[in-house]
Amino acid sequence: MGGAGPGAADEHRPVTVVPGAVPRRQLCFAWGPAEVLVCETLFGRAGTGEGAPSTSRVFVVRRDQDIYIQTLRKLFNESHGIFMGLQRSEEELAGKSRKAQLVQVSKNYRSVIRACMEDMHQAAISTRDPALQGQYSTQVSILSAMELIWNLCEILFVEAAAAGPLLLRLLDWVRLHVCDVDSMVREVLSSENPSKHKLFWNLGNTQTLTELELKWQHWHEECQRYLQDGTFASNPHMESICKILLGDEDAILEKKELMTTWYHFLVTRLLYSHPTVKPMELRFYAQSSMDLFLGGESSPEPLDMILMAAFEFEMHQVIKECSIVLSNWWFVAHLTDLLDHCKLLQSHNLYFGSNMREFLLLEYASGLFSHHSLWQLGVDYFDHCPQYGRVYLELHIERIPLSTEQKALKVLRICEQRQMHEQVRSICKIMAMKALRNNRLGSALSWSIRAKDAAFATLISDRFLKDYCERGCFSDLDLIDNLGPSMLLSDRLTFLGKYREFHRLYGEKRFPEAARLLLTLMTAHIAPCSFWMTLLTDALPLLEQKEVIFSAEQTYELMRCLEDLTSPNPGSAPFQDDDVETTKVEMLRLALARNLARVIVKEGTVEGS
Repeated sequence: MGGAGPGAADEHRPVTVVPGAVPRRQLCFAWGPAEVLVCETLFGRAGTGEGAPSTSRVFVVRRDQDIYIQTLRKLFNESHGIFMGLQRSEEELAGKSRKAQLVQVSKNYRSVIRACMEDMHQAAISTRDPALQGQYSTQVSILSAMELIWNLCEILFVEAAAAGPLLLRLLDWVRLHVCDVDSMVREVLSSENPSKHKLFWNLGNTQTLTELELKWQHWHEECQRYLQDGTFASNPHMESICKILLGDEDAILEKKELMTTWYHFLVTRLLYSHPTVKPMELRFYAQSSMDLFLGGESSPEPLDMILMAAFEFEMHQVIKECSIVLSNWWFVAHLTDLLDHCKLLQSHNLYFGSNMREFLLLEYASGLFSHHSLWQLGVDYFDHCPQYGRVYLELHIERIPLSTEQKALKVLRICEQRQMHEQVRSICKIMAMKALRNNRLGSALSWSIRAKDAAFATLISDRFLKDYCERGCFSDLDLIDNLGPSMLLSDRLTFLGKYREFHRLYGEKRFPEAARLLLTLMTAHIAPCSFWMTLLTDALPLLEQKEVIFSAEQTYELMRCLEDLTSPNPGSAPFQDDDVETTKVEMLRLALARNLARVIVKEGTVEGS
């Protein structure tokens, strides 16, 4: 199972115990998002005094280990594009055009498998590490088997070749996958006396199936007459060739060493005994060919059973066996999706409500999510699982490690595009907390605003104000200056934005506007009580200006605020009665009194004039 390590097993999940799995042992396991954590524990026998558990071993069983093989990356990345193209084109074509399109999609998948197999083969040749060489060689064998199975499924299910063309396709299938055939063909063609034409045995022509059958039957009877007449009796080799041309099973089996597999024998046998074989007749020939070829000397391998299921047109059995035998979910997920688009799996639903296509795509995508970069491909696969894809995506996206802001933004865009509001808030909160722990207040505030988290925005705003009191200036001015409507998320954030605006107005020497805004902040009760003295202190430079800034009414409001701050009444703002604060209060009272006197004189003069 692919996963993020043992920690992926959620600590809140119950640990399941399987007693008696091995004598005196228990297997405990806990499921993670893409792996299972297995713990083997040895306990002492009752009554022996060995009550304490002994040292146990812990295993992490990963689901899609192939996800982590670098040389298989091409398989996952390129097939993703083919998959997405198939989903988009689902209703574009119909009839013969649709069938041709699906065959082309199947060939595209096979070309990716073959390209990946070539890369793996080159890697096996170039490496000097025996362990890596063994790993690559194993993967080459697996990919070769995957292409062999896929190609047969393409012929039988996707293309659904009819009698006549069917054998041609099977000949191409054997020719492509059994290397000895290619070498023999090259040898024959390079000989001094090859057959009259290299396409002599190519049955592909414009004849109808009936015409072909009649001509073949006539040729077959003629060969049989030559054999019965003893025409080749003097030459055992020619007689053997004639028997083979007649499809004599014993004669063909005598040359068993020239055929590496039972399905090579099957196609050879059909070519010479029944070239117009119908699809539904294949099962009988396939079974008897395997029995004859193996002859009880060896048991069928898993690959043999998969191919046999295909020849028997048991698509679900092919998928089931491949799921068990192959080392990853890639093959069964993409093949099943293709067969589903061919309208061949509609009748098959699983007991828990999902269909086979969706179940396998969910498994494959879940494996992709365990990888640090391939998880992005998994998103698209979940998108095309209509029943459970959304739920799976929500669960998996919450477990992606947000190691960098860039990655977090990438995950966030995915969630926002799909209107996954809970996940958006969760990601933003996580990133805001990380930024706050690293004392990156601007980033923390930005994430909390994006999360629309009023409580956290208030907390960070308080940190900004605290930093301002300690340092005398704001950090991240660009962010605070451009809060815009987001400052309405919380009262404290509104205060932070407006307080920064006051400083901007003061810096631009727009003193009357700055004075009005400062007084509003004092009287609207959105400023934290602990910040009142700072606001009153900020009024001092305005009170000392040559020009009178505060009106009489505004001055009285400031006086009232100062009295509220220094008043010992219950519920009033806390006031630190130390020398520094006392000095500030006295300076403020003096400045306010002088300003009031100046205002009265000024206003009286205006009235007198």
